[in-house]
Amino acid sequence: MQRFVHGNRSFADLTLLKENDTLLPIMGGNVTGYTLVAFLGKFSIIHLVAVSRGRTWNLTDMDEERDLTMDLWYTEKQTDNFGITMKVTRTYENEQTDFQHLTMIETEEWGTMLTLDGMVMTSVRDEFVYHEMVAHPALVTHPNPENVLVVGGGDGGVIREVMKHPKVKKAVLVDIDGKVIEYSKKYLPTIAGELDNPRVEVIVGDGYMHIAKHKNAYDVIMVDSTEPVGPAVELFSKGFYQGIYEALKEDGIFVAQTDNPWFKADLIQTVNRDVKEIFPIVRVYGANIPTYPSGLWTFTMGSKKHDPLAVEAASIPEFETKYYTPRLHAAAFVLPKFVEDLVK
Repeated sequence: MQRFVHGNRSFADLTLLKENDTLLPIMGGNVTGYTLVAFLGKFSIIHLVAVSRGRTWNLTDMDEERDLTMDLWYTEKQTDNFGITMKVTRTYENEQTDFQHLTMIETEEWGTMLTLDGMVMTSVRDEFVYHEMVAHPALVTHPNPENVLVVGGGDGGVIREVMKHPKVKKAVLVDIDGKVIEYSKKYLPTIAGELDNPRVEVIVGDGYMHIAKHKNAYDVIMVDSTEPVGPAVELFSKGFYQGIYEALKEDGIFVAQTDNPWFKADLIQTVNRDVKEIFPIVRVYGANIPTYPSGLWTFTMGSKKHDPLAVEAASIPEFETKYYTPRLHAAAFVLPKFVEDLVK
């Protein structure tokens, strides 16, 4: 059991907290205010709020130990001036991998949650929106998506959705961080459950290099990356999109998550411009994902031949979903005007 003392340990030590650890505040330390703050990764914050007998105590004003319960809150700092916060009940993993800072936490509102470099990647409550919207629009647009590549997506959610399409003979997942795959299998079984499907090949490696080495190999390529920080930066480059074009067959389709229009308008514009210089058909669509910055999320599709807007709802096969539907397919491409203006 770890004990944390205000006077001779830094706040960074609080990021070591895991399930069943106890924080024992020593009164008279150098903490001011009602909230203890610890930084977790680059952008997020943990708040430890001391509560006793229904009121919040200023720990610096207390001269004796009291029976305290500690509320743990996770905050993703989405901009310099804005963030989203949620109550945490357990911390399963808190680790600096070879590539990024990874945490697996249990939240009161959203269930088990994976974060990377201080950014929410997925939660069991709302994960279906993102994973369905990465996979299904492209797979119903392509008439015969036999070979599919997923770059990133080590949590396995996109692969789970891909496996709902019987035309897919093989799906390859390439994620640079094996720890994401390992912990997702352990803590997110409803998301990662299809990673052991015999139609799936899982590769721990560099997706950028995999694409460069596989020309004319895939019918559909899906880029399920983090935001453009750390190892994901190159996955938003024009050179990467050109590599995807060359890795696709003559009628191939690719799709990538392209962040939100409220805080990342420049990114959406840049990606849209770059993809239009490579692919003859480019479409942007959106979805509502409450644990992602702003809640409004965009995806960019590039196609060599097939237009997702030409897909008729009646032609979309039946498969189990929670968000995507045949009628939603076309509707998702109808953008708010301010987003539409970004991608003209």
